[in-house]
Amino acid sequence: MSREQILSAILKNQPARTELPVELIFSSPQRKELIEKFVERVNFIGGKVIPIQNMLDINQYVVDNYKSTDRVVTLIPELKDFTSFTIEEDPRNFENVVLAIVKSHFGVAENGSVWITEDQMGHRVIPFICQHLVMVVNSENILANMHEAYEVIQTQDYDFGTFIAGPSKTADIEQSLVLGAHGPRSLTIFLI
Repeated sequence: MSREQILSAILKNQPARTELPVELIFSSPQRKELIEKFVERVNFIGGKVIPIQNMLDINQYVVDNYKSTDRVVTLIPELKDFTSFTIEEDPRNFENVVLAIVKSHFGVAENGSVWITEDQMGHRVIPFICQHLVMVVNSENILANMHEAYEVIQTQDYDFGTFIAGPSKTADIEQSLVLGAHGPRSLTIFLI
């Protein structure tokens, strides 16, 4: 059979087109349920959620859990005790970052992911090259599912954005789960 005959047969045997619904309707859980589901999913995928009252609570967490010699970077103005950096800085300079603290736009309860854009990261490399990643999420910005998430991000203006869910992990090697194989060894989410 020739290529043209195969393609012709495929075209003749396609199912009838079905129009997508104009609007998908999903029931959105109450705020408390969304937060509980978000925390449950983050824990399930290897992350950790810590409720906080304000941004300054992060300072104490860093002091309690990291050495003063560890390189901690952030662009969050309230965390001025830690290393800031410039956007112009060479991304290779971040290879020794132990902890990166990044503010997010929102979290997704359905899968425990967090949406961040390059303006919050400073450099695209930061959340992927650091040893430990801290994300800051406002509890008012927890969405139910990815459908809601894509509705929000389609109206945003950004050069680069990504969903991050849990620490880096792989099970390719002897089917043993390894955290931190390709990126951060841990993900902590501070929920304001």
